[in-house]
Amino acid sequence: MSHMLRFDPVTAEAEIGAPAPDRLISGTPEFRTWNIEEAPGGLYAGIWESTPGKWRVIYEEWEYFHILSGYSIVTEEGGEAVHLRPGHRMVLRPGFNGTWEVVETTRKDYVVRL
Repeated sequence: MSHMLRFDPVTAEAEIGAPAPDRLISGTPEFRTWNIEEAPGGLYAGIWESTPGKWRVIYEEWEYFHILSGYSIVTEEGGEAVHLRPGHRMVLRPGFNGTWEVVETTRKDYVVRL
């Protein structure tokens, strides 16, 4: 087994999803997620993509991500909007509560720790 892993969606089949109906604010966003790594202890890594829409998010996990393409706006409840474009990176910590709005289809790579 190699101890290196490439973040390449060709190596995994995309899972299709969408926000839970009770969290959807606007649009009809569709998610595609390529889970590239699922390691023991609750560590996940992969690539996620969404078409335009807006929904509520509540994080119980820790996530680091890097925007690869598109344009999204993330807003913490009671906070200012953060505009995310290619090259932007962010960490969302457990307890984050707010909204994610995809303005232009957005793709990010991510590492999540439960």
